[in-house]
Amino acid sequence: MLLVRSLAFNLAFYVATTLIAIGGLPTFVSRRAVIRLAQFWARVTLWLLRIVGGITVEFRGVENIPPGPLLVAAKHQSALETLALVTCFPDFAYILKRELLWIPLIGWYLSRSGMVAIDRSKGARAMSAMNEAAADAIRDQRQLIIFPEGTRRPPGAPPAYKLGLTHLYAALGVPCLPVALDTGLYWPRRRLVRRPGTTVIEFLPPIPPGLDRARFLEAVQERIETASDRLLAASRAALAARGHAVPEVSTDARETDSRVA
Repeated sequence: MLLVRSLAFNLAFYVATTLIAIGGLPTFVSRRAVIRLAQFWARVTLWLLRIVGGITVEFRGVENIPPGPLLVAAKHQSALETLALVTCFPDFAYILKRELLWIPLIGWYLSRSGMVAIDRSKGARAMSAMNEAAADAIRDQRQLIIFPEGTRRPPGAPPAYKLGLTHLYAALGVPCLPVALDTGLYWPRRRLVRRPGTTVIEFLPPIPPGLDRARFLEAVQERIETASDRLLAASRAALAARGHAVPEVSTDARETDSRVA
């Protein structure tokens, strides 16, 4: 039954995404229209996830989201938070790898919506370009979302925070909102299965601007990892009670760590 339900959700997701992407082409008239379309797509996907996949997304700590321009630093375990977060910010901008702009149709939307695309092949020059594009987004009063570890990490994998977050924090002079989650237990990376239950995305108290880089990195990592570990422990217990066996550290996590080492 779990496999059937997962297959049904995946089919519904790709059909809905295709229809919205094609039907939404008129939104190319403006960046904000594309942003609104992305938020509509995300809400449709969350609805399908709940109705078809049996997964409810619970947002906690929304009162911690300050108004205005903002740097959002989120744990990254799944594709789920990538779409769920766009429903929480009025004018979001993701920091993403440039290769995503090459995806037919989807890449057009990413480009038109003003995402901050990074060419990682340029090394140090990429950091400078990122800071410049991010500063433009902040001047436009946008909420800049970054995954500090750079890629999805399986639940249980040790943290691997990159320097891009600290560069942005020092350069932009805006609060940083840490985000913890447990989505990887319900929508695992590189897996077809979608485990039913309630997954949590938690917005933690923001870190004010002005800390030195070392203190900031220590604070943001400690907050995100402590809260994420708490959420993972609760969700593992809830999934186990429903008969879903989820290891403390997944095989994906061990494989990732061996490649990093």
